[in-house]
Amino acid sequence: MKKLVIVFISLVVNFSYAQEKTFVSGLVSSEKNGVPGATIVIMGTNHKTETDSLGNFKLENIPEGNYKIQVIANSFQTSKKNIIVKKEENTILDFELTTIENQLNEVVVSGTLKAVKRLESAVPVEVYSPIFFKKNPTASIYEALQNVNGVRPQLNCGVCNTGDIHINGLEGPYTLVLIDGMPIVSSLSTVYGLSGIPNSLVERIEIVKGPASSLYGSEAVGGLINIITKNPINAPLFSADVFTTSWLETNVDLGVKWNVGKKATALIGVNYFKYNNRIDNDKDGFTDVSLSDRISLFQKWTFNRNENRLFTIAARAVYEDRFGGDTRWEKKYRGGDEIYGESIYTKRAELIGSYQLPFQEKFTLSFSGNVHYQDSRYGLTNYIANQKIGFLQLIWDKKLGKNDMLAGIATRYNYYDDNTPVTSVSGENNPEKTWLPGIFVQDEITFTEKHKLLLGMRYDYNSFHGSILTPRVAYKWKLNDNNILRLNAGTGFRVVNLFTEDHAALTGAREIVVANNLKPEQSINVNLNYIKKINFSNGTFIGIETALFHTRFSNKIVSDYKTDPNKIIYDNINGYAISQGISTNIDVNFPNGLKIITGASFLNNKNVENGVKETPFLTENFTATWSVSYKIKTIDLNIDYTGNVYGPMKLPLLSTLDPRSPNSPWYSLQNIQLTYSGWKNFEFYAGIKNILNFLPKQNNPFLISRTNDPFDKNVEYNNNGQVLATPENPYGLTFDTTYVYGPNQGIRSFFGLRYNLK
Repeated sequence: MKKLVIVFISLVVNFSYAQEKTFVSGLVSSEKNGVPGATIVIMGTNHKTETDSLGNFKLENIPEGNYKIQVIANSFQTSKKNIIVKKEENTILDFELTTIENQLNEVVVSGTLKAVKRLESAVPVEVYSPIFFKKNPTASIYEALQNVNGVRPQLNCGVCNTGDIHINGLEGPYTLVLIDGMPIVSSLSTVYGLSGIPNSLVERIEIVKGPASSLYGSEAVGGLINIITKNPINAPLFSADVFTTSWLETNVDLGVKWNVGKKATALIGVNYFKYNNRIDNDKDGFTDVSLSDRISLFQKWTFNRNENRLFTIAARAVYEDRFGGDTRWEKKYRGGDEIYGESIYTKRAELIGSYQLPFQEKFTLSFSGNVHYQDSRYGLTNYIANQKIGFLQLIWDKKLGKNDMLAGIATRYNYYDDNTPVTSVSGENNPEKTWLPGIFVQDEITFTEKHKLLLGMRYDYNSFHGSILTPRVAYKWKLNDNNILRLNAGTGFRVVNLFTEDHAALTGAREIVVANNLKPEQSINVNLNYIKKINFSNGTFIGIETALFHTRFSNKIVSDYKTDPNKIIYDNINGYAISQGISTNIDVNFPNGLKIITGASFLNNKNVENGVKETPFLTENFTATWSVSYKIKTIDLNIDYTGNVYGPMKLPLLSTLDPRSPNSPWYSLQNIQLTYSGWKNFEFYAGIKNILNFLPKQNNPFLISRTNDPFDKNVEYNNNGQVLATPENPYGLTFDTTYVYGPNQGIRSFFGLRYNLK
């Protein structure tokens, strides 16, 4: 009996010892770095642990059997693996996690001119990757921005379809567009040349809403859009993206990378867009969408230097031939009064570069230059313009204890000449030449991990308007890892050139009147931003970002369409203007592959003059966007449903008899796309744009007034120059193209192919 007890105890001890020695261990990592704090669970059991600071984990005393192990970590896709546990056999199991594609994890530079994780920046910056824009493929950056909350591409001409970008309801000239941080896209090219940037070469797009003049100077009054191109080192060897639509629009994006010895890497990109289909679905005799033949060449070089010092240089050339107007128009009618057409030839060249000086201190010299030539005919009106801009900036980046400092000097030269009275004096040509030197300093003070303060100041001297001072302050309070509060305040300024910004001033449909010497516009802005991250135990991630903003303008320049229907009268407002509202973005990632990005903005923009508040034209009170994506992994199929909705906008009418609606309706542009990625390096995609078939002519008798008499040959006037209502012209109208608020292109299908060789 005693021997039996001893044998039994020995068996129990040996079994327990074997059980204790049975464990599962491994490493949880992402991009070769360990992921600390990840939760490892054996599903259906109580076995659970977390990774240590290096990403290692160990689960002990696992009974023999078949299991499924799940790994959950903040900001990473949930990972699952099957495992067989055998008695007295220990198992090593590693997990490589994929970062969740959400905006909060990105590195940004636009807010402070320093590379920093978006969550660590004291200045709110929104960032959008190419994956976001591939959900609704477009032929230009201009069109792609329609799915960004609070950002709206605005058409300014119902004939040639040129436009600009509105941020939070503010007109396009208040938005500064940068390429790789350089102010390359000037006011003239914002109207005509924003297209043609090869989408395949875009690394990401960063958007700052609110004044950024303390870092970037003039034009960054309403916000900025920074288009960051790919680093050639990280680009694929060859990339191609080709698509066409049922309207016979064709877009081609090509990219090629090659190494030049051991010292340099080069990247060249080509974008070609062709549309030559004269469609007139609204039966007014004019093209619904302007025809375009555009080619853009882009080349970027990165050089390898000692101590990883920066040296990049890039160049771009663009040519476009654009036409809109009477469907019978031919080039022989260009500039004549026989058949109406708007024909625009654009030639543009750009140079961008950054060079880190070979000093122990971090000094970076950045430069850019561009030449833009415009040859346009709006019926009988000729507009020929030439603009040259040079930019040079030296930045010193220094960390001193808790102070992260940035200081710089910059100068900008603007040459502008055209054939309008704006560049003539006493009948002689007098091109506008403007120098804008400036100096700026910024200090980001980290008091603790939770509290950060940024102070900035910029001084500019405009050769026409004198000294301009633009301070700003930003405060960041990190309540914890999942709650961040930011408060930003600052000022902005903008020096105006009407003839490079307002397309209505160029069409010849109205006479331009500048009431006084226009003063620079100035603004003061306050922005409160809150970020909330929510991580669920099943791997679901939700990111919520809400912003309250208020901007007050002084000296704002307004365009008066109402006093005289044949004129556009420009003057500084005798009062002030406000732009305020609330905006929310929500980013949701589910472990099953479903991803939702949605946002909404409530806007309140007013011009206040002599105590009277008035809503500006083409300013919506509400806008919302969404993107819903789901991947069916078993068949390698992605489904993307994108769309937006806009509230009513006040529209410019020509007279009290004008039968067109004074306000736009609620409208929505929605798209769906299917993408198959089952073949190595290839993606096939197809879908439908504008699935609701929205057209701006709905509930309107016409969009463009008097297309039957575009040269106003049959318009009669009274002694005061006012248009008379006649049997031939019952509404008392002239030819006008300014009544436009949305794209005049209905439902259409598309399909395309992408190829990437790495």
